[in-house]
Amino acid sequence: MPRKPPLVFPQEQRLLSELGERIRLARKRRKLSNAVVAQRAGISRTTVYKVEAGDPGATLGSYVRVLAVLGLEGDLNQLAADDRVGRKLQDLALEPASRRRAATRPKTAKPASASNNEEST
Repeated sequence: MPRKPPLVFPQEQRLLSELGERIRLARKRRKLSNAVVAQRAGISRTTVYKVEAGDPGATLGSYVRVLAVLGLEGDLNQLAADDRVGRKLQDLALEPASRRRAATRPKTAKPASASNNEEST
């Protein structure tokens, strides 16, 4: 029984399609056929077509094998390398609790009568 491809939202599908297109262009720049890439990667030509189409059903391992054949496996180190949101959350957790509360507490204005009393004394 064939497995069901994962649910992918349109924005994610667009990202996969763009990745597949970049992989296809890299293969063509190297003047390699799908058959040669498939043989070197140890996968089927159909799988290479799926990778180049950005098919979410293609395994991550297939993407990695094709990238390795093209000499682009080093690009994988850049994936999720700069986790700005995670670092910000971690930095917030490291701040003292009193400072976090002060930063999130809304500032209130002094009543008019209190500021007038201070000026007269």
